[in-house]
Amino acid sequence: MKFKNFLSLKSLIILGFVIAVIPLFLAVMYAAFGMRETSALGRTVNTHVFEQTKTIRLVLQKASDIERKAKLFVLLSDPTLRQPYERQSYETVRASFKQALGDLLKLHVDNKIALLVNELSEKENLIYQQIIGSDDENNLELPIDEAFQGLRESAATLSREFENHVDHEFNELHQLSESLEHGLLVKGAVLLAISFGVIAVLLIVLSRSMRQLDLSIRRLGAGELAEPILVNGPSDLRYLGNRLEWLRTRLLELEVSKQQFMQNVAREIELPLASLRQDAELLAGETDYDPNSKRQATVLHLCANIEKLSAVSEELLRYSRINSLPDINRKESVNVKDLLETVVDDFQPVLSSKAIAIRMLARPVEIAGIPEQLRAIIEQLLTNAVKFSPEGGEIRVILRDAGTLMELEVEDEGPGIAIDERDHIFEPFYRGKTGDTGDGPGLGLAIVKEYVANHQGKVEVIDARQDQQGARIRVQIPLTGEN
Repeated sequence: MKFKNFLSLKSLIILGFVIAVIPLFLAVMYAAFGMRETSALGRTVNTHVFEQTKTIRLVLQKASDIERKAKLFVLLSDPTLRQPYERQSYETVRASFKQALGDLLKLHVDNKIALLVNELSEKENLIYQQIIGSDDENNLELPIDEAFQGLRESAATLSREFENHVDHEFNELHQLSESLEHGLLVKGAVLLAISFGVIAVLLIVLSRSMRQLDLSIRRLGAGELAEPILVNGPSDLRYLGNRLEWLRTRLLELEVSKQQFMQNVAREIELPLASLRQDAELLAGETDYDPNSKRQATVLHLCANIEKLSAVSEELLRYSRINSLPDINRKESVNVKDLLETVVDDFQPVLSSKAIAIRMLARPVEIAGIPEQLRAIIEQLLTNAVKFSPEGGEIRVILRDAGTLMELEVEDEGPGIAIDERDHIFEPFYRGKTGDTGDGPGLGLAIVKEYVANHQGKVEVIDARQDQQGARIRVQIPLTGEN
């Protein structure tokens, strides 16, 4: 556990880099060592073969010299015709031949070549013994041509065998080189696989921590504060996770405080409102109806304001309960097109009262969501559009499937929303430049934003279409209910 706490993001990256580089370094070193070994072995074989070849050629040359000297010595078979240096020359050539054979055996040739060298030496000795013996007996009756033929055949056999030996040496060198190359490729591939494996493990650890951080931030942004935040991985990323958990608890406390405050305010307003409503109803019942009576007008105005305050109280209570409903995460499949058509039908009386036409382009879209909240979103957007649309105007509604998102756009022909107000109209109690023309506490779009956030979506004000100046609001919600 202490070792795990010691690993920070920086130390983990450095450690992973070092562990990943070590196999690569070993692969390069092994390749260099293999190339060096192969090169050294090639130089050794080439040098050894070169020395053997040079000595073999010298042996064959000396064998030819032996044959010429021996034939000359035999030709001058009469001792009276021979000069004293003839035998000395023969002995010198013979000694040189023996020296060449000895040098060849010192080069550690294989057994078969050594046997052929000994055989060549024995045949030369046999010729020498026959020649010297015939000289001592003054009678040369030797099958000398056959002896010389045997010497030549032994020399030719030695030459062929040495050529086979050279071919065998180079074949072994080639096979050894291929074996080293194959071993280099296999070990290099293994070391590279280890390096990539270490890098993959490092990326998996980091990506898992980053995904946890990203998911935690998205949950905080969506207002999902119920689940605790836990981030595994390097110590500094875990520290960020702990800070996010602290932020979650603070937001949760603030949310609870906000809900309690708004609920208390709503209750405090509702209690005197109930009393005022009873008094206003009692006063209205005691007053005879007279349209020109100031008292009657005052009573009616009082009742209307009481109803507005009651609506404000209900909005406050409704807004305070947005994220505290027990079924906040109980989502189901919703056909948004059917829901939209139902809401539009319910708005027909209001639309008819202002002669407002609705042009709707809706395609079938199903999402995982909370039906009551989705309905409230549509109702609030249509309510705002109707409120700010002029009489005889038109409201355009578009519902479509945009890949992984559902898009709902509502556009009216009202005064529109100024650019500097677009970031504020979704704030609670915000009243824009056109706010004095409407009723209510300014919680409608704030509730829409909260409901959209509960579906991991977003709501925004976008630019109106060409030749239009009204407000155009777009809602985007993931089809699966996940972000």
